[in-house]
Order: sequence, then C-alpha cells, then structure tokens
Amino acid sequence: MQITRRGMITGAAAGGGLLVAWYLMPRSYPNPLTAARGEHVFDAWLKIAEDGVVTVAVPQIEMGQGITTLLPQIVAQELGADWRQIAIEPAPISGTYPNIPLAEKWMAMWDPLAAGLSEATDAMLVERFAASSRFSATADGTSIAAYEAPCRAAAAAARAMLAQEAASRWDASWEECQVEGGIVSLGENRATFGELAAGAAEQSPPDPPPLRPEVPAAESPADIADAPPEYPRIDLPSKVDGSYQFAGDIRLPGMVFAAIRHGANDGAELTGFDAAPAQNISGVVGAVKSKNWLAVAATTWWSAQKAIEAMKPQFKAAFPVSSDDIAARLDTMVDGGASFRIAETGFGEDAMTRVDMARRYEVEPAPAAPLETACAAARYEDGRLELWIASQAPEQARIAAAKAIGIAVEDVALYPMPAGGSFDARLEHDQAIEIATVAKELGRPVQLTWPRREEMVLNRPRNPAYVLIGAQLSQGGDANVDALRLRIACPPAAHEFGERLFSNLTPSAAVRESAGKKDPLACEGAIPPYRLPSLVVDHIPVEIGLPVGRARGNANTYTAFAIESFIDEIVQENGREALSYRMAMLGDDIRMAACLQKAAQMAEWNGGTDQSGQGLACHRIGDATTGGRIACVATARQGEGGVRVTRLSVAVDMGRVINADIARQQIEGGLIFGIGLALGNAIRFRAGLPESFDYADLGLPALSDCPDIDIEIIASSAAPADPGELGTVVAPPAIANALFSATGLRLRRLPLLSGGI
Repeated sequence: MQITRRGMITGAAAGGGLLVAWYLMPRSYPNPLTAARGEHVFDAWLKIAEDGVVTVAVPQIEMGQGITTLLPQIVAQELGADWRQIAIEPAPISGTYPNIPLAEKWMAMWDPLAAGLSEATDAMLVERFAASSRFSATADGTSIAAYEAPCRAAAAAARAMLAQEAASRWDASWEECQVEGGIVSLGENRATFGELAAGAAEQSPPDPPPLRPEVPAAESPADIADAPPEYPRIDLPSKVDGSYQFAGDIRLPGMVFAAIRHGANDGAELTGFDAAPAQNISGVVGAVKSKNWLAVAATTWWSAQKAIEAMKPQFKAAFPVSSDDIAARLDTMVDGGASFRIAETGFGEDAMTRVDMARRYEVEPAPAAPLETACAAARYEDGRLELWIASQAPEQARIAAAKAIGIAVEDVALYPMPAGGSFDARLEHDQAIEIATVAKELGRPVQLTWPRREEMVLNRPRNPAYVLIGAQLSQGGDANVDALRLRIACPPAAHEFGERLFSNLTPSAAVRESAGKKDPLACEGAIPPYRLPSLVVDHIPVEIGLPVGRARGNANTYTAFAIESFIDEIVQENGREALSYRMAMLGDDIRMAACLQKAAQMAEWNGGTDQSGQGLACHRIGDATTGGRIACVATARQGEGGVRVTRLSVAVDMGRVINADIARQQIEGGLIFGIGLALGNAIRFRAGLPESFDYADLGLPALSDCPDIDIEIIASSAAPADPGELGTVVAPPAIANALFSATGLRLRRLPLLSGGI
C-alpha cells in the first residue's frame, strides 16, 4: 500500500493529534483566461468581445462526445446569448476547473488510506485534492455533473453584469432589464453584448449569482427527429470542411516527424537494433532509444517509419503471456480463489441455503481501439517544454512529461487538443513521456505519430473477467430469485490504472503494486436494478500476467452481460416470460419499468419465444437516484451467411436532457460499439503481443453490419446522466439473448462468436 503525504496528514487529523493541516487550508486560484484584443474576461468560464462573440472555456477534451457543445449551450442559455455568437476555446490547466465528482469516484485510487474516513471528510479531501492537483480529467461521464453548476453560475453573473452596465446607462434598475438573444433591453432601450462588454466587465457581480428560476431546457427529445436541433454541434462544420485542428495538424518551424517501435509491454527491454540501414534512407535526422522503445525522426513520417523498420529493433518481453495463460488463471481462480466482499444487500449471504441454478460467463479482454491513433507534437527550448496532445487527464500527462526529462512541472506548457475518439485510451500518458524525451534529445520540434501496430502493442485492454452466478429460486413454479450471488474473477483494474495515472508508475510496477487488492470499481454494475431479497457480490483479484486498462463501458460491460444473460436463462428454463419476469423484480424503480415497457412496445415484443429472434436486456449505470437506465430489444434473423442482428429497439431514461441530438448520437454510437463487443473478434495474445496488429482483424461493425436502430429518449426531470456508455453495455446481453431465441444456442463467452457455447 502506498503511503502518501495526504494520507499521513489526514490520519493524524483523524486521531486528534493534528487539528489543522496545510493540505486542507483554503486556497484561491487566479483567473486562468487571457483576453485577446477587444475581449473582456468575465469569469474563468467566459469572455465577451466587443464584436459580441462570447467565448466559453471548456476544461474537458472533445472526443466526439459533444462536450464542446454541451457546456457552451449551458452558458448560452443561462447568459441569454444567441447560439450564433458562441465560440469555444480549451480551458488552460488550472485548479479553477476541478472535476470533483470524478475525483470522488476515484478517491480509492489517489488516496486509499484516507478514503472512507467519513462522508464529510471524504468530501472535503476530494474538493481539496481536485483543485490543488488541477484534476480536470474527462472520464466516466462526469462532465455535466462537474461543470453544469459552475457554468450556470458564471453565466448568471455575467448576465447580471451586462444588465448592470445597461441599467447604469439608462438610469434604471438592473433587475428590470431583460437579457435574451445577445441583447439587453428595457422598454425601448436596447444594447448588444458587444456594446456593453467593456463597461460590464468592470461591474461587480451579485453574490450569489442570480440564476434563472428554472434550469434551462433543451429541445424536447420527442421533437428532435423531426426538426433541426436548436443547438447544433459547434465542432461539426469545421470537422466537415477539414479545418478542425487535431494534434496531427500541428506544424512548427523546423519540425521533424518521429516513428516509434515498442516492446511487447512496459517491462520489455530493447536488446538491439541495426543502425546502418537507416543511413541510406533520405531525410533521417536522428534516433532516440529508451529502455523499451526506439524512435527515429525524419523530415517525413514515412521516411522515419521506413528507417525504423530497416533497423529491426529487437526486444525481450517481460510478460510473455498468452491468451490461454490468461484463461487458465481466471478459470482456476473463479471457483476457489480468495475473494473480497464488494456488496451484500437484503438478507445477505445467510439467505442462500442452496443453489438452484448456476452459470459461468467469460468475457475476453477488449481494446479501446479508437480510429485515430495517438499523435502529439512537442518543442523543447531553454529548459521548457511545449506539448500539443490529446489527453483525457492533461495535468497527469504534464507531470509525467516533466518527470521523464527532469524539469519542473511548471516548465511544461500543455496545449489541450481534441481526440478523434478515445474510449478512455487517452487517459494513459505513455506518448507524453515519449515525445518529451524525443524532443529534448533531438533539440528540435517533433511530431510523434503511432502507427496502428504501436497502438495495438501499447493498448492496455479492458480487463477480462470470469463471472460465476448462482441463484436460489422460490419454490412453487414461479422461479423468482430469492438470493443471488456473483463471484467476479478479474484483475484489480482500477487500482492498476490508478497507480499509473496518479503515482506515475510504470505498467509493470502498477501490476505489482495493485496485485491482490479489493477493487469495487472492477465490479461496477454488479448490483442490478432489481430489488432482490438477497444479493452478494465478491471480487476475486487475479494477476493475469498482462497490464490492463480501460475501454468504453469498463466493468459494466461484463456485469451487464453476465446478469442479463443469467436472468434470461432462468426465464427460459422455467417457462417464464422475460419482460414480465423483469418487471416483477424491479420493485419501485418505475423509471426502469418505463424503459422496459417502451422498448417492448417499440419492438412489438412477443416474448422471445418460438424462435422469434427477439432478446431483451436492461441495465442501470449509477445509483438508483442519479443513474441512467436503458432497455433494449435486439432482433436477430437467420439467413444466408448465418444469423444477423437486424434491429435494436431501445428506450433510455438519462434524466434531464440537455441536448437531445447529442444524446441520441451518443446512444447510437454506444450501441454500435456494443455490437462490436458482442459480434467482433477477440483480441488474442501470444508472448505478450497481440496476434494481429491489423485493425480490420478486430471485426468491428461496418456500415453494412449496422442494424436498424430505434431510440426513444424518455422525458425525465431527474439529474442528467451520461448516455455514452449505456448502449455499449446493454447491446451484448440483448444480442446474446436474441441469438438464443433465434438459434437455441446459449453463448456465454464475450465476444459471442469466440468459441464459448
């Protein structure tokens, strides 16, 4: 266990020996925004220019999820701006933008000693940590929870300041002024934001900010399919015309381009290479070697890549593991391995006096596999590093880069870039370390792009898991679940990832440090939405010999697959009907009941019997109060070439919808990602390396593979929930259940066509 300064201070305070700790003292942060000519800074969140343009600072990375539209939309609605006058810029790394909900969820990763002292202490420590460490990571769908309130507060304050400036000119009370459509008005008096900006910036905002009485509402989810969105994506036009800037578009004076070759994993060692052939390749300017990688720079990336291929670098693997080895370890541990209790509800373990039905579900590793491979640019001059990179955790990338080349963190300027997809792959900071090292060694600006091979080699897949589920069923023919027990054998993936992210450990060191630890986040989603008399969830930590990471859906992928497949098996073996059986177990979760009913209505659900090819599944991500719900009916048909999924009928309750168009995009994208998890190819390992480096060999769905997708977003006044993961986790069990309905074959291994029947 790692002992941290925070943990020591907190422990002393809890024991009564230290009443005031420096770490807990209040601190303030300077406004990180800088005004350009004609701009005026109103808050850390927005600037207003004299031409009327309102620029919103966004502290989250745009990865296609639409956050650079959602947060500006919140500002525009609260401010009273016209959407056409809104612009965006990446927020500088600053303690002003802490992602407190994510820091709270991940507290056991960054301070395991302090986590769980008390609710009040945890909340205080989380807030202090997130601000002092400039923790603004983009992950786990926390962006709206973290930033909606401060965006609204900043916009409300700016609106009041604009009204104050207008009122001072009109000799009136500012509270009487109306602010809408980028104009402040009172009677016949009207003034634009641009006309008021300079004077308004000097006004003192009211405290607290005068928020609008109602939370601004977006377009109705029911109307979005029939009309253009009221708030179209800000990033869409530039992505269509090619002017949107990614890290690969950065060009600096004198820049060279680097290619790289990695060993099988972090512990691999570069044992040799032949430099002579590279000398015959035009444009090569230098090479940089590290313990486990070799990079070559040239005037073009293609020349650099050809040079590194010609040099034939050789590596010794530290984790020469194969997929068969991984399966053997999980197989051994799931039945008899030592476990930790993750959850125990209702009557607990004592309620299960017998096991009437038990099944095992096996889920293979899954890569994040973003279409855009990693790319970054850097310039090192006079002891300072400039870094252009797409990072979901920019401050952690900045720290890693500084440590790699032996400079202070404050001497690293990181310019946040968007990512063309990530699925959590850009939470890792390997590339920040590599490009910082290459830039310093070469002494000139450099751009480093990983080819697909290196993306696959450095990919740390979402961990595999074997899930053993046993149930005690009621007597008398109704087969209700009286007690349910899950044993989840998988690596302590969250702890391992946390050691890399927060402690800057190498992957091999992170594996050692996290070995054998209890990991609730590795079992996330194991508590289903059903109200069961007894539920027990145990985690069996397994060291599989391979570093693991994160991918879309994370633990909810395998917990949803196992639970919803198991429920379907109970239904089929006991002659029950899948929809009514689930409805009876929901208790008072009327939101999930509404999702199930709506999905069944959309699909014209017939019970999934008589080889209808219909399969049902549902899942909740998050708790009963704030969690998002989804229900899906998948339809499969037999035809030429085998069984094909032809339709997904989906109902979603994601709470209050901010932008229905973006929500629909995220749900559809998640469903297609889930189709890939269900029907794609497993990533297989041999000697620590993937057996294939070809993207096509992942078997991801092409356009021709995509079924008809019908989505109904249910109107709700609950807190907003993230829609991006819901489709990912519900599609695999719904498809598995549909395939059983169509063929009579029960597939218990994910991907479904990877050999488990």
